[in-house]
Amino acid sequence: MNATPTTTADAVTRVQAHYRNVKKLGHWTADRRFEVRARRGMVVLDLRSPEIPDGDIDVKVDLDHSMVKLLVPQDAQIDHWDLHYPGRGRVKDWTGENGEGRRIRITGEIRHGEIRVHRGGVATLSAMFSREFVQDVRRARREGTEPTIADPARTA
Repeated sequence: MNATPTTTADAVTRVQAHYRNVKKLGHWTADRRFEVRARRGMVVLDLRSPEIPDGDIDVKVDLDHSMVKLLVPQDAQIDHWDLHYPGRGRVKDWTGENGEGRRIRITGEIRHGEIRVHRGGVATLSAMFSREFVQDVRRARREGTEPTIADPARTA
């Protein structure tokens, strides 16, 4: 697990996954702007951390034959109006409900890929079924603390 993340006013966190899988879970950042570039890869971004300051979250994507999974709070608003699809692509938000919570704006381009939105309990399960969760549980047991990857909003 990383140390407490720091942020600057207009910092952009870049995540790149070319022919590999990248997972950013738990308290991994304190930024609100993200750029994701993936080519034949998979990216998981956990946006549930209370360490991310209040306000809109902007996610700019450039996907080519790739998938991005966003783990968000149950009441998050997903805005993908400015997303372009020059090839086949889609945004899967199974509940399809936009709540009254934080707005997550997705922009950019998807060529033969997709964005999956996992909310609430499904987001927790997605985080728990990962190698990083097992490592977090082992670390928490050694240190006598609580694991944070399953639910970053939980305070120890």
